[in-house]
Amino acid sequence: MSTLDPVAVFRTEAAECLEAIEAGLLDLTHQLDNKDLVDAVFRGLHTLKGSGAMFGFEALAAFTHHCETAFDRVRKGEVAASSELVAAVLAAQDHMRALVDQPDADHGDTGNKLLAQLQAAVGGKQAAAAAAPAAVPPPAAVRDAPAKKKNSWRIRFSLPANSMANGTNPLGLLDELRDLGECSVRANTSAIPALDDLVPTELHISWDVTLTSEQDRSAIDDVFIFVLDDMELSVEEINDTAAATAAPVEERAAPVPVAATSAAAPSSTTAPEFRPVEAVPAKREAPAAVSQAKAAENVRVPAERLDELMDRVGELVIAQSRLSQLASASTDIALRSVSEEIERLSGELRDTMMVLRMVPVATLFSRFRRLVHDLARETGKVIELVTEGESTEVDKTVIERLADPLVHLVRNSIDHGLETPADRLASGKTEAGTVTLSARQAGGEVIISIKDDGRGINRERVRAKAESSGLIQPGQPLSDSELLQLIFAPGFSTAAAITNLSGRGVGMDVVKKTVEALRGAIDIVSMPGQGSEVSLRIPLTLAIIDGLLVRVGSGRYVIPLSAVEECLELSLEEDLRSRGRSFISLRDSLVPFLRLRDLFRTGTKPDVHQKVVVISTGTERVGLVVDQIIGDHQTVIKSMSKLHNNVATFSGATILGDGSVALILDVGHLVAAGQQQEAQLRVAG
Repeated sequence: MSTLDPVAVFRTEAAECLEAIEAGLLDLTHQLDNKDLVDAVFRGLHTLKGSGAMFGFEALAAFTHHCETAFDRVRKGEVAASSELVAAVLAAQDHMRALVDQPDADHGDTGNKLLAQLQAAVGGKQAAAAAAPAAVPPPAAVRDAPAKKKNSWRIRFSLPANSMANGTNPLGLLDELRDLGECSVRANTSAIPALDDLVPTELHISWDVTLTSEQDRSAIDDVFIFVLDDMELSVEEINDTAAATAAPVEERAAPVPVAATSAAAPSSTTAPEFRPVEAVPAKREAPAAVSQAKAAENVRVPAERLDELMDRVGELVIAQSRLSQLASASTDIALRSVSEEIERLSGELRDTMMVLRMVPVATLFSRFRRLVHDLARETGKVIELVTEGESTEVDKTVIERLADPLVHLVRNSIDHGLETPADRLASGKTEAGTVTLSARQAGGEVIISIKDDGRGINRERVRAKAESSGLIQPGQPLSDSELLQLIFAPGFSTAAAITNLSGRGVGMDVVKKTVEALRGAIDIVSMPGQGSEVSLRIPLTLAIIDGLLVRVGSGRYVIPLSAVEECLELSLEEDLRSRGRSFISLRDSLVPFLRLRDLFRTGTKPDVHQKVVVISTGTERVGLVVDQIIGDHQTVIKSMSKLHNNVATFSGATILGDGSVALILDVGHLVAAGQQQEAQLRVAG
């Protein structure tokens, strides 16, 4: 049984913490006076600093401390939150990520420069020169706070026996308490077992700490904020400091549970040495219980384990298909019963596995808030990012592969599409441009759109650039869709000059190649002066789908069932009548159809009773003429070899129960071919 690396666990949790900090900072950009957001960012920085120090990431803890101090000043009203401060901490956050990923690397003078930027943003006297101290500097050294009344506290705490094995270092907690003020620490070793029973990795020591500090109770709570749920803690305010110092540690034979702290008050017959204060306020007890329940309900699993499990489920589906074929050819009732039961169970297992792999696109869209924020500062444009359909779920592999293409599309919308504030006002628009990211499900596809309300695509410039680059002949007739698709050609760019954002003509080419690798398609709509919309149509999953197994000639093919609308019969007489004009009348509308037998050049005669399978993508429909509909089939998608990369008619292959291979039809390509055929026939007619 493998054990998790504590440092790897810390890096995962640190990444989540940094994402939460970034989200809080971006929200704060629009609500600089929101105290809750300031507190949330401060808590995130404090947690990152404390846990980093515990796991030995001293450079991270020291650097993060300066950002924490800046937000502490904002929290206390000493400094006002500003866009400059948010930008400085966002830039510092990137450095924090580098310190998490590569703690021992040489990061040069980056830390000092970022701290100088932070110091300029808060306008205080924080010492930026102390960018890389070995330990976290005490807050008192970097604050210019007025003198406050000192309070004395008695803090008694113990950690779970397995806390050190889980990466929690109690010495780090004690160091943080010392940073708050004058501190006296006593260790209670009474719970340490005999040497023969001692487990070296277990912790059996508790601590009794007397603290004199200008900080309030919340500062003490912040020290234990990320271990509070599992520990035993008692915090008491001391009225008589001298009496408290004299109190022996032996007063407490065992750590005082958090919930029982209030009951530990001295009786009325005893001299009032301490005034009890609840370690955790009553309003915190319910959230703590909820967080413990949530922690028990969720399990962190590495993504590669899900991929491995998906492969096993795929092999099971193939084996089940083989069993079903054998059972259908047998007269054994018991075998057929078992086959049907295994088919049901494998189907349920497949559906459960697919749900495990699905993640909401919100995880993808959230990355672009930072990108839009940075591009707005870089270009001087006022940009609003709107997201819609964030709860739409897509296969995790699709999410991972779409990240880079969407970055190119968003950057392209901002650089080429949106105008400057002055140009927008001159054209009667609002000063702020809008970029909308939306997602919606349509059958077996998810459609992700990037829309802007900018100037739109200049078709004359696109044609001129395409002709000068040799992509098309001068004066070559093109439809509007074909003309707009030229922007995805390798090396194509209409930018007048190369900038940090665009001009090299490589971004849109990457978008097209990635989407095609996902068996998807790209649609573009652009209105001059009103903006553009790029829509990516991507399959929901790349692993297992429900398919309709059909026969064309002697070959068998799979049509994704999510794209199938209905099936019709095409008699031989109707087939002969429609020669030259391949249309079928379907409820007062004409639907073009393709004869797959002719398309695949099977060289066989058509069956007497052919079938038409009507498929659709979005609002477009086309019929596929097949010889026989065999039935539904759980399809495990296998990628095509490099030799067949240019065969656009097929999106993949699958293994049937008898071991033979069936090709999976690319619905998007076939619908486009059908619509093109319809347009040509209408022009000819």
